[in-house]
Amino acid sequence: MKKKKTPATTTIDRRATFDYVLGDELTVGLALTGPMVRLIRDHHVQLKGSFVTIRNSELWLNNLTLGAETAPNIRLLATKKQIRTFEREKVAGSTIVPVKLLAGGRHIKLVIALGKGKKKYDKRESIKKRDFERGKY
Repeated sequence: MKKKKTPATTTIDRRATFDYVLGDELTVGLALTGPMVRLIRDHHVQLKGSFVTIRNSELWLNNLTLGAETAPNIRLLATKKQIRTFEREKVAGSTIVPVKLLAGGRHIKLVIALGKGKKKYDKRESIKKRDFERGKY
């Protein structure tokens, strides 16, 4: 009997690419409970407004919207070496931003990236560039 494959689910935070200049990316696992997994697999998840913090040498995902409510802080699974490199960059002024949630296959993964906040004029420049590529000008 063949095992049924679940379709690949990807949730992208497009606002993060607009608000930040993204740098190094890292794919990490999530420590989830059963109901959280079900909501993610059923596409009831939103990354908008979520962010990653470092507490006690651990990565934590905050403000993830699952269903109609905000999920409690979720621990991210990464190696100590990866956490240390992100911690050094965070001290230097970067922000750790969740970019993509990958829920295809057996494991649910989160892609996080280091980001520097864009200024208002940088955002206007991004809009101009995007409109020019679409052919509006």
